Amino acid sequence: MTRQSIVFRIGADDVAQVDRRLDGSHVTEVFFEGFDAIDHQLGGMLTKLEALGLQPSERALDLALLAAAVTAADTRVERGVDGQDGWTRELELCLPMSDHEIWVGATPLIESTLNFLTGDRWTLAFRPRALSVAAILEPITDTLADKPASVCLFSGGLDSFIGAVDLLTQKESVLLVSHWWDGITSKHQDICLSALHESYADVSFYSVRARVGFATGTVEGSKGENTLRGRSFLFFALAALAADAIGGDVIIHVPENGLISLNVPLDPLRLGSLSTRTTHPYYMARFNELLRVIGVSGNLHNAYRHMTKGEMVEHCADQKFLVEHASNTISCSSPNKARFSQDEDRRQPKNCGHCVPCLIRRAALKRGFGRDDTDYQLIDLEESALDSKSAEGEHVRSFQLAIARLRARPQRAKFDIHKPGPLIDFPDNWGDYEAVYRNGLEEVARLLENVESRPSD
Repeated sequence: MTRQSIVFRIGADDVAQVDRRLDGSHVTEVFFEGFDAIDHQLGGMLTKLEALGLQPSERALDLALLAAAVTAADTRVERGVDGQDGWTRELELCLPMSDHEIWVGATPLIESTLNFLTGDRWTLAFRPRALSVAAILEPITDTLADKPASVCLFSGGLDSFIGAVDLLTQKESVLLVSHWWDGITSKHQDICLSALHESYADVSFYSVRARVGFATGTVEGSKGENTLRGRSFLFFALAALAADAIGGDVIIHVPENGLISLNVPLDPLRLGSLSTRTTHPYYMARFNELLRVIGVSGNLHNAYRHMTKGEMVEHCADQKFLVEHASNTISCSSPNKARFSQDEDRRQPKNCGHCVPCLIRRAALKRGFGRDDTDYQLIDLEESALDSKSAEGEHVRSFQLAIARLRARPQRAKFDIHKPGPLIDFPDNWGDYEAVYRNGLEEVARLLENVESRPSD
């Protein structure tokens, strides 16, 4: 196990010794000369917003840089090598900030939020910016007169696609914010955005996309990590950057079905860090708290938190359009794994069809449309018995066991919903979360009614 510290240095005069808090750590330094280097690292977000006549505050930029540092640590420090137990890592981020005292005050909140999100132990050390970069953003003169009314996360997945469709059908002027690293995600975002622009040409909406990531080898001795538990911190920060540039009390829409948002573990072995919390209500509440503490505009809101994915499909405001384009969205947790298939006909990256998000997707489209035109790696779940010891049958079997346990003891739902994390911010909605958990599992149960999964001999 190795503790890892990542030190961001911004400006040519950022050369002073950094007061780190994590003893005995391996130190990686990442240098940014100024605006151009920072904008490049953030996927051109600053210039793309500027092209729209929008400019965020220095604090919103600091949040985006913090999120970039989180991404560097989360994706480039290998759990199997540097984790205490093959999972939990000790990670420190050292960053220069404008109004750094505000960030020092917010440190306990940020550390606890990141600990909950990724299952690691985070330490943060903030310091003032160097004099040459005391102000990084130069005021722009051409500002957008008719600014978007809201911001919406747009991942290229089915849920975010439905969220965008619902907003555009209501004629809402919205700014869609996307980020990507791999080519398959970018491809699906492009296809879906093109379809939206063509169909909703009469609606004034905008989109910005950013490729944000760090090269393999950024952290010496570590090959990298693909669990990506911290990815939504970056997504939320980029959306907040856009919302802050708009200004005022801007809603940041986070379209995510309630079953995935809660992400109750399907079996006892998937507790804690093995269960993602990217849009969990507790985590989103803490991120909103952070925005208030540091004074950045925007408020995360998930209008679909009490709906199953099938209900999202059923109630989408433009059914004809969704039927035509749903197959172009990507829901898979690991679409690029197809590259390693021994079957040449299945090597094209696509929805695998058998991971947890894919099974929820298949169940939703079956419920909403009675059919699913998506091209999956595993096309027919019912063709033959699936091996529960292999990837193609593992999550099918986990769902079947979770469904059986809940049907045997329906009352356990009121306890299960609290296992992934506390719901203390929403005591009046526990019944709604319990209902979406029950309904979501039953939705998947209908998909798997004639599917057989068992361990191979």
